[in-house]
Amino acid sequence: MTLDEELVRALEKDYTQAPITKAERAMLDYVVELTKDATRIGPQHHERLRSEGFDDRAILQITLIAAWFNYINRVADALGVGRESVNSRSATTAQAD
Repeated sequence: MTLDEELVRALEKDYTQAPITKAERAMLDYVVELTKDATRIGPQHHERLRSEGFDDRAILQITLIAAWFNYINRVADALGVGRESVNSRSATTAQAD
């Protein structure tokens, strides 16, 4: 599998403007809402995914993967994982100035 660098940049910039399918857009909209506030997810979100061709198993997989990444990122943030290198780089850069 090759990585489409242009697509990656478009997704990073604004996935809503990226050249993706309606199904991919529906999935990403769902994941964003899930990440912002999972308590706001309701049957209408699942119906939108179904209307784009996702079955219940796919919806479960999307939900589990997004929730897992959210969980891991929060654990890492709480433990400061990765911050030391960012903070030390900032301090080194500031000292060099």
